[in-house]
Amino acid sequence: TVVFSTACFGRTEVIDNTLNPDFESASLSDELSHSGLSALALFVSLSPSAGIPGKNCGTIILTAEELGNCRDCATMQFCANKLDKKDFFGRSDPFMVFYRSNEDGTFTICHKTEVVKNTLNPVWQPFTIPVRALCNGDYDRSIKVEVYDWDRDGSHDFIGEFTTSYRELSRGQSQFNVYEVSSLNFHLIFLPSPLSLSLSSTQIHFTVAIDFTASNGNPSQSTSLHYMNPYQMNAYAMALKAVGEIIQDYDSDKMFPALGFGAKLPPDGRVSHEFPLNGNVDNPYCNGMEGILEAYHESLKTVQLYGPTNFAPIINHVARYAAAVQDGSQYFVLLIITDGVISDMAQTKEAIVNAAKLPMSIIIVGVGQAEFDAMVELDGDDVRISSRGKLAERDIVQFVPFRDYMDRTGNHVLSMARLAKDVLAEIPDQLILYMKSRGIKPNQTPPDYSPPGLSPTPTV
Repeated sequence: TVVFSTACFGRTEVIDNTLNPDFESASLSDELSHSGLSALALFVSLSPSAGIPGKNCGTIILTAEELGNCRDCATMQFCANKLDKKDFFGRSDPFMVFYRSNEDGTFTICHKTEVVKNTLNPVWQPFTIPVRALCNGDYDRSIKVEVYDWDRDGSHDFIGEFTTSYRELSRGQSQFNVYEVSSLNFHLIFLPSPLSLSLSSTQIHFTVAIDFTASNGNPSQSTSLHYMNPYQMNAYAMALKAVGEIIQDYDSDKMFPALGFGAKLPPDGRVSHEFPLNGNVDNPYCNGMEGILEAYHESLKTVQLYGPTNFAPIINHVARYAAAVQDGSQYFVLLIITDGVISDMAQTKEAIVNAAKLPMSIIIVGVGQAEFDAMVELDGDDVRISSRGKLAERDIVQFVPFRDYMDRTGNHVLSMARLAKDVLAEIPDQLILYMKSRGIKPNQTPPDYSPPGLSPTPTV
């Protein structure tokens, strides 16, 4: 490790078992810039001035570059699939190393991910890095990424590499980046971050709707899709967490209306198709994904699963608020998680056709083993949905069956990363198409959204 003195401006990380360490630069760039320490003074202070007489104690090399004015930070997350097996016993222990290209064509390490042990399908934790540490604010500067198998003795095995740029990472195809390392069957996925949608200067408002119909089964029995296993999340919770944890980063206040449909409510047993999970009709907002999951768990203890499976009330509910803000500053995303066949197909089609004119998208995740033919029809990828002879102005529905993402190896983390990728893939294009159809150009700073009252108020 290297400590900068006489006053301590920063400290590098420790690199074990090597005489030729390559320290990260990102952790020191801000401290040094704030200290006002010049590159020359730093270089002089690092020159070995003491040691064992007559013995070469080594050389410390510092690469310095004047920092740009970019103050942005990027949050990103990566996962990989089918990495090369490097260990004789067990699987690889992969980690990623990010390099910023320098003005002289060399590369400098700017970030290392954590090591994910014993897997060929790692999902690394999200990380945040200053853009100037990654590329010094130059969006087109090359970024090199290497993937290694960690070894205890420091002789990490090289798995593969690729090059990209910050611009490519932040845009990509449908906001995702998939890279292939030549000679290896290796895919690396860049999961979405708020950056990819912030370019449109549009605030995203996320609403959750959960199916509480009786076809899900008695929540107290292990065969139920709503069964609360103390050791593992059920399909509803897994789908909600996978999609919600990513899309919540687009919502500035992290407060989300969370609704249920198809249940009998206490105390009189009335059937409701849009009730607040937290029981507060005047304020159905939940604080983040943890708040939604908590409200969902509590609802299972108080409501009676019933039916039928009606989508139209929930869709119309969100559409009323999307209709109030059509200037492109706000966009509404409704996530519906359901297990069965729609009971109000005609009304749902009409609701979707009407909503297609509004700043709104609908994600439907189907859980369980039911046939989802009706959901595929609503998706509208092959045939544009219509109602009463009127075609939807644009495709706003994305449907995925949850069962297609269940990994038989038990790697739920990677499975949920793929689920989130697919259900969110169409939203950027849907948002852009809405903007173009209305001739809306993005503003630098969207105005605050103030819904009527506190929130979309459910009719119970």
